[in-house]
Amino acid sequence: MKAVVWQGIGDIRIAEVADPKIADPYDVVVRLTTSAICGTDLHFVRGTMSGLKPGTVLGHEGVGVVEQVGPGVRNLLEGDRVVIPSTIGCGFCSYCRAGYYSQCDNANPGGKQAGTAFFGGPEAAGGFDGLQAEKVRVPYGNVGLVKLPDDVGDDDAIMLSDIFPTAYYGAELAEVGPGDVVAIYGAGPVGQFAIWSAFHLGAGRVIVVDRIPDRLASAQREGAEVVDFDREDPIEAIMELTGGAGADRVIDAVGVDAEPASGGPAAEASQPRPDEVAEVAPEQNPTDEGVFTPGQAPTQAAEWAVQSVAKAGSIGIIGVYSPEVGRYPIGEAMNKNLTIKMGNCPHRRYIPTLLEYVKSGIVEPGAILTQDTPVTSALEAYAAFDQRRPGWMKVSLEPGA
Repeated sequence: MKAVVWQGIGDIRIAEVADPKIADPYDVVVRLTTSAICGTDLHFVRGTMSGLKPGTVLGHEGVGVVEQVGPGVRNLLEGDRVVIPSTIGCGFCSYCRAGYYSQCDNANPGGKQAGTAFFGGPEAAGGFDGLQAEKVRVPYGNVGLVKLPDDVGDDDAIMLSDIFPTAYYGAELAEVGPGDVVAIYGAGPVGQFAIWSAFHLGAGRVIVVDRIPDRLASAQREGAEVVDFDREDPIEAIMELTGGAGADRVIDAVGVDAEPASGGPAAEASQPRPDEVAEVAPEQNPTDEGVFTPGQAPTQAAEWAVQSVAKAGSIGIIGVYSPEVGRYPIGEAMNKNLTIKMGNCPHRRYIPTLLEYVKSGIVEPGAILTQDTPVTSALEAYAAFDQRRPGWMKVSLEPGA
């Protein structure tokens, strides 16, 4: 089968890989009908997150059809349409039972202290092949996979795999409540869903900070007030908008995400190549905004979050920070009596609730999709997404095309 494969920093390829097989009684093999490109994928390509094994299939967002079930799977049938949570949980350990599927004791082969297991990630995350492929083996598929009704299409369902639950989780971490003024750093796909989530939880006002014009325009259409940090100091702007108090809650949907170095992917990556290889430029300049190397000051988003939140306020961090990030403005946060919560989203916990919102018409998450491309065109899509070209908000892939 064809898949998007990581071979090294700046090197992704469309390659033929072996079809997945049932390896455990609770495995399910799913034929992917829709996948997507996420900002986290770019961290591996750029090299801002390490540990990915060459040959790993990328991607952690997927919707598909059950093709084969292991002998221990009692709740799924061949032909069922399902959404695949990005993180993997066994469903029976104490953490899963408490809703912390992303901290499962059993999913990660590295052991109980290894941390979150997810698709298309580094060996530290279990080394599981990802979902930008025609098929995938889903461990503990009897627990993770969520059945989809016929009236929920792939465009809506793919958003439930990762970014919508992650955004909602971020709003909960930030303790968003009625009347709150909420600042959101990052107006990308997760940031857009964070806007909806904040308003849904009762926020009175939402202020979004970014620099990409079409993303800020999208935030405005959702009712958010926007701050372009290329044009004004975001801290000064938020203080002015809040009468000098700051935001009650802050959602950090940026993490160590950075503008692409030297314009992003190599120029040739934007054109089809006979050998189906793309070279995406790794982060090379340690002074680029948002790029982190050990020993540097905290990333810009972390500093802004602490500086712009009100005293006794709260911050929810869902942006990706690699384990190498060793500093945070903890002193300033302590002096302001801040509450800071963070973590990898336990997707399986939130998907059923958000699916009900979709079924009832409260939200149409598929509206955020701006591109839909065959998996064989994934290299060009990666290039455009990495460069944040205008109009490229969220990209879905068609593995079977």
